[in-house]
Amino acid sequence: MENEIQLISDGDGLAVIGDPAAVERFLVSEGLPSKDLGLQRLQPALGSAAGVLQLSSEIAANSGRWVKLTEESAQAIKKYGLMQSSTTGLSLGVVQAKGQAQGIKAIVQFAQGPGSLLANPAILAGAAGIMAQVAMQQTMDEITDYLATIDEKVDDVLRAQKDAVLADMIGVDFVIEEAMTIRERVGRVSEVTWSKVQGTSMTIARTQAYTLRQLDALAEKMEEKSKVGDLATTAKEAESKVQEWLAVLARCFQLQDAIAVLELDRVLDASPDELDQHRLALGAARQNRLELIARSTKRLMARMDAAAATANAKVLLHPAASRAVVYSSNYVATGVMDFHGRLGIEDGRQSLEARRWLDAMTEVRDKALETGAEGIDAAGRLGNETLDRARSVKGKLSSMIGERGSASAGITKRVTRKSE
Repeated sequence: MENEIQLISDGDGLAVIGDPAAVERFLVSEGLPSKDLGLQRLQPALGSAAGVLQLSSEIAANSGRWVKLTEESAQAIKKYGLMQSSTTGLSLGVVQAKGQAQGIKAIVQFAQGPGSLLANPAILAGAAGIMAQVAMQQTMDEITDYLATIDEKVDDVLRAQKDAVLADMIGVDFVIEEAMTIRERVGRVSEVTWSKVQGTSMTIARTQAYTLRQLDALAEKMEEKSKVGDLATTAKEAESKVQEWLAVLARCFQLQDAIAVLELDRVLDASPDELDQHRLALGAARQNRLELIARSTKRLMARMDAAAATANAKVLLHPAASRAVVYSSNYVATGVMDFHGRLGIEDGRQSLEARRWLDAMTEVRDKALETGAEGIDAAGRLGNETLDRARSVKGKLSSMIGERGSASAGITKRVTRKSE
């Protein structure tokens, strides 16, 4: 149908499929930026399914656009009430466009009937696989932009290292880049191309593990220091080191996404019936990598923040060093948050403010005055209590002396009478 727009959401992106004019009106009306989905790559998923010719012509006649799901775009499509499939985890729906003048009318239902592309399980699985690829390529592009903005390019960082683990990454980089170039030119991943890259995952995983250990070592080093001077030295070292290791880590993640893109192409070509489960498995593995990276980087930020808090507490004795620790902490945190943003890791950390020496001095003075006032009151209370006790003792002594004086006088009188 000309006015039928089919929607697929996998939680990361939205595929908008239908007549090119209707798709364009929908995207414009919702204000959603998009990129080409590449529906023509669904052809291998057709196999020997019934009505292959009809589906092929349907694919050729339709336009497919991909929208990255952000907070804004997710709200824009939420009103259409897409229904989630329990088997694939995809949210599906159909929107009817009632003519260009009337715009889009939301009549949502599960895609049904022989005219719907989404009614074919192979096509649906293929579309979901392509969506996963486009989402990963979007992240890869953002990582490329991230690497271009930092001072040290990742290639320079890798080449500067003498460690064999990092040196191997350079070769892997070349192999995967070559495979991606061939895929772009040929439109598929052949068995020969895949054979070149399928053994590179171990090298990337080893490099990622090595890099995470370096970040953990920096966090532990910060944790071991207690003197402000030592904290300032270690925090300064972390400024450059963290950025370098984040660059390597970003490149690892980018290459892992590239391998996943190639892998999905290979499965789509060789075993399309396994594509859906393969897509879900790759998504789960990718999420595990993100969580591992998030734990390590967030732990480092926590240690930097703790160091800044320690430095702020000792700003009176070490004003310059304390400010340096806070600056380094914020510098590292800014780099980590930028890194998190490129990978889609949520981060709510707020920048810390270096404590002013004058503010700290004023606080100490106020506490001293408060403590002094309390001391004077305490001394007064103690003096009064001491004076009362002294008076009580004096009274008791006087009483005792009086009693003893009376007793002595009586004895003297008796002695005198006996002498007479």
